[in-house]
Amino acid sequence: QIQFADQKQEFNKRPTKIGRRSLSRSISQSSTDSYSSAASYTDSSDDETSPRDKQQKNSKGSSDFCVKNIKQAEFGRREIEIAEQEMPALMALRKRAQGEKPLAGAKIVGCTHITAQTAVLMETLGALGAQCRWAACNIYSTLNEVAAALAESGFPVFAWKGESEDDFWWCIDRCVNVEGWQPNMILDDGGDLTHWIYKKYPNMFKKIKGIVEESVTGVHRLYQLSKAGKLCVPAMNVNDSVTKQKFDNLYCCRESILDGLKRTTDMMFGGKQVVVCGYGEVGKGCCAALKAMGSIVYVTEIDPICALQACMDGFRLVKLNEVIRQVDIVITCTGNKNVVTREHLDRMKNSCIVCNMGHSNTEIDVASLRTPELTWERVRSQVDHVIWPDGKRIVLLAEGRLLNLSCSTVPTFVLSITATTQALALIELYNAPEGRYKQDVYLLPKKMDEYVASLHLPTFDAHLTELTDEQAKYLGLNKNGPFKPNYYR
Repeated sequence: QIQFADQKQEFNKRPTKIGRRSLSRSISQSSTDSYSSAASYTDSSDDETSPRDKQQKNSKGSSDFCVKNIKQAEFGRREIEIAEQEMPALMALRKRAQGEKPLAGAKIVGCTHITAQTAVLMETLGALGAQCRWAACNIYSTLNEVAAALAESGFPVFAWKGESEDDFWWCIDRCVNVEGWQPNMILDDGGDLTHWIYKKYPNMFKKIKGIVEESVTGVHRLYQLSKAGKLCVPAMNVNDSVTKQKFDNLYCCRESILDGLKRTTDMMFGGKQVVVCGYGEVGKGCCAALKAMGSIVYVTEIDPICALQACMDGFRLVKLNEVIRQVDIVITCTGNKNVVTREHLDRMKNSCIVCNMGHSNTEIDVASLRTPELTWERVRSQVDHVIWPDGKRIVLLAEGRLLNLSCSTVPTFVLSITATTQALALIELYNAPEGRYKQDVYLLPKKMDEYVASLHLPTFDAHLTELTDEQAKYLGLNKNGPFKPNYYR
């Protein structure tokens, strides 16, 4: 008893005020500047001057970049080196391309999440001969130390964590609008870069050799352009390639949904009632993880095929209105808009957690919450309490933006698969003979999907079985693939 009293007394001596570097959570979680799996190296006393107003140069004297703090480059380099260990296929591509440079002459402008994994992709593209300029596709997902490391290495990068909407478009414009630099390839995630060039620099757009797009949202926008007859360059839909859909969307979200929720809310999943809106690959991954943790999971769907899959996997298929009053967590995974409306938000129970796992921030109607009668209270970085006049509050994560990349990290190995697919799509479009690809949206050839997968198998010490000549003839296949038809998903 005496020991317990001492312990209690000792505990009470600890500081009670929770500052930026709280005792109750790791540095990376409390930092407003970076969510890396390691500690954040951004000094909490960092001045709040906008990077746009700072004059920074790297060690080579270049100022063709805009990042939070170029002095963080050394720490960012270490994170990139860690990521390289889990990205075997990109490292293999670098080795194979030491002799030939399949992207020599390529001028790639990119707009993706700027993380250690993206840095490995960018440096691989550089090793393959490309020149790159890069901006972020999400205002919260940039790792500042990684952006600094890329800028130090000579990559023109324009991104920092916590950009404003105006900063976001300014960064994209700085990537594109450079005297004496005409991009000939676009690597996009969400379609914002493509549409910026299309609307603001139509003449530049016509000179692009190809676009590679990796998100549901961006692909949808490309198909809209194509349908309207306004897509004047070939585009590769990487999102629907098997090595993106079946791996990044499914396995990545299966792990990162729990990570994002834990880091922001410290919640217990067992017994919680969760509704997942959308049962595509992202929804499937989220549902599998939450079910394994003991949550009671409901699913909403518009597609009868995905809905039937949800039922067969043991989930209750409901309309959002039917469960909105009782659920503890609402997760959107649709790529659509206004999935969770103000009416839904008004009917949620006290302390309901609301978050989005789709690319775009349109799924939850966050704008409807910015009204005088509701009070917003910042709890942690990327965690807001929105409080109703009667005292009810909901917990909104990342202001409705992508939860996993805004609030946590995603598994590097899965991103290796996606990044390799992107690199091969760029190589394919850039080197394609005149006329192979017309002004349309294409899927990556199945042979390339299989090649990407095969590059990752040695990590598991996995050994593929080879067909005999007789078996190959029986199946009507080439012994070396492709083993599935192009329409296989």
